[in-house]
Amino acid sequence: MLPPRPIGFTGRSAELDRLLPHLSPDEDDTAALPLLIFAVTGMGGVGKTALALEAAHRARALDWFPGGMLFVDLRGYDDDPVTADQAVLALLDALGVRDGDLPPTADRQYDAYRGLLAERRGRMLLILDNSSDPAQYLPLLPGTDHHRVLITSRDRPDALPVRLIDLEALSPNDSAALLTRALHDTDERDDRPTREPDALHELTCLCGHLPLALQVAAGMLRRRRHRDIASLVAEIRDAGDPTTVLDRGSPGVDLYGRSLVLRPVLATSYQRLPLDQARLLRLLCLAPGAESGVEVIAALADLDAESTLSALDDLAARCLVTAVRDNKGTASAIRWRLHDLVRSFGAGLVAADTGFREEGEAARERVLNFYTRWADAADDRLRWLPGMDEPERFVNREQALAWLDAERANLVAAVGWGREERFAGTALRLALCLGEYLAWRRYFDDAMAVAEDAREAAGLAGNPLGEAIAWNNLGSALREAGHPGKALDAHTRAINLFETSGDRRYEASAWNNLGNALWMAGQAEKAIDAHTRARDLYEDSGDCHDKAMAWNNLGVALLDAGQAARAINAHNRAIDLYRDAGDRHHEAFAWNNLGSALQKAGRTEDAIGAYGNSLELHRGFDDWFGRGQTLHNLAVVLRNGPRSAEARAAWLEASDAFTRAEAPAQAAQARAHAAELPDQHSTSE
Repeated sequence: MLPPRPIGFTGRSAELDRLLPHLSPDEDDTAALPLLIFAVTGMGGVGKTALALEAAHRARALDWFPGGMLFVDLRGYDDDPVTADQAVLALLDALGVRDGDLPPTADRQYDAYRGLLAERRGRMLLILDNSSDPAQYLPLLPGTDHHRVLITSRDRPDALPVRLIDLEALSPNDSAALLTRALHDTDERDDRPTREPDALHELTCLCGHLPLALQVAAGMLRRRRHRDIASLVAEIRDAGDPTTVLDRGSPGVDLYGRSLVLRPVLATSYQRLPLDQARLLRLLCLAPGAESGVEVIAALADLDAESTLSALDDLAARCLVTAVRDNKGTASAIRWRLHDLVRSFGAGLVAADTGFREEGEAARERVLNFYTRWADAADDRLRWLPGMDEPERFVNREQALAWLDAERANLVAAVGWGREERFAGTALRLALCLGEYLAWRRYFDDAMAVAEDAREAAGLAGNPLGEAIAWNNLGSALREAGHPGKALDAHTRAINLFETSGDRRYEASAWNNLGNALWMAGQAEKAIDAHTRARDLYEDSGDCHDKAMAWNNLGVALLDAGQAARAINAHNRAIDLYRDAGDRHHEAFAWNNLGSALQKAGRTEDAIGAYGNSLELHRGFDDWFGRGQTLHNLAVVLRNGPRSAEARAAWLEASDAFTRAEAPAQAAQARAHAAELPDQHSTSE
């Protein structure tokens, strides 16, 4: 009764390693459950039947089941699923009981079936495939632990003592291997995967690494044998919903006569959901990121946390969402992920129904308000100085950064909603709460994307001040990303808008940032003018922190212009002002800059002392890039003369700091400098 071995089976080595030892006759049965049942679960199209059959064929090749193998497709998600009463007739037929030998009633048929299995001396494997309800397979279980049972289902049988193997999508490498093998099995001369590795990778991503989708894509590529992979990628990307293109080009049925059409597979899972779970799934498809925490999902669905968690557990049992732990493994860090094709399917349901669309817009508004509230609180904590009001929720910087780190991808995506007029005002406020964080973590690509979205949102919301701030933030991100010319244009636009609005403090910020961009562009004299303008505007505000920033940046430009004495004075002023403001982190930067100025002035020991002060202050903050910069500067001072071993140690420490700051180029440079110097254990002859 065993169907053919799956053609082109790829991957799943970890799952087979879990399953096969328990099918082996050498397994210690005393440690097993009374009746060892394995259930292979996962979303529709993930390859449950293929894994079960691959394992069965490997076991048969090893003669592990001399009594034979029984396979029944229960068609649990079809319109007319197979009942246990129907399945037992097929099983009895396979065991040789048919026609006049059949017992007259269902109860006696089950008795006969179990009796035959009990009498069977050779071990048997029973595969009950594609079940949607325990009622389909419970009556079919053997009455002896001599045999083995393998069930496949989209629903986890949590109420039973079953060993579960939850299948997820394939890895990217296995996905590429599956497609490559599928094409080569048809024509070994098909070199498209080799010629187009990037297109192959993108196609597997668009298919969500789902075996069913990959099979459909392979069939389409076979049919289009004279067209490249990139053409299919472009078609799917342009359509927006991969299932639309893949279903339109589906080659029909697979080896087992099952339809290779994605949307009906997803639809049958969705249609079986209770109303509350169906609603949550639809709304979850509208979340801004691939993974979301319970708090965000609760805001999305307008539910309390406990009700949300309970509904998510139910969806997870149906293999429609997946719980994902972060690397800390704490329960509070669990996030929930949808498969990309489920997300596309759910978003399509919402788009096609007026009531669902209105429900979805309200849900997105709740999420945007949720994110804006807590991003604002986290931003306040990052900017907090002694004497300020305490922000809500986050008691320290570490908590604020941890929340922002966890939500970063979703926050950036949510700002993108500001391109829709309904969400523009709130999305703009959210964007302006992320500038400090993204700069701190050096996520400059995200910072540029957020600033661009904020600029467009400000236009839709009719907020010229917000537009000016967005231009200013965009310029800073461009400068840090190494585009000073574009940054100059952005800051100039910001200055013009701020002058029109009459907001002198923001105008000063734009002049300050313009000065930084001019300095990076090699225009030190113009940078001095810009920073001087910023300093004078900040003088009117009376804010120590703002004035400190202006003095510090002015010192950098002065040093670059060869005015070391004036630079030393500027940095000393900045240090005093930062200390008065209670900003120890930025004071650390000012000490570092003072060290550079003192070094330029030939005051080596004073420079070393300034760098030491900077490092001492840096220890109180999770700013590894700033620490790496100071260590690098210290090493430069120490490398000439008798302290070269100390310089080497400083560069090695700088390399570690840059690595932790995810700055590989700077880390490699520091290691290269360290390699040029002897370590402290070296001796000379």
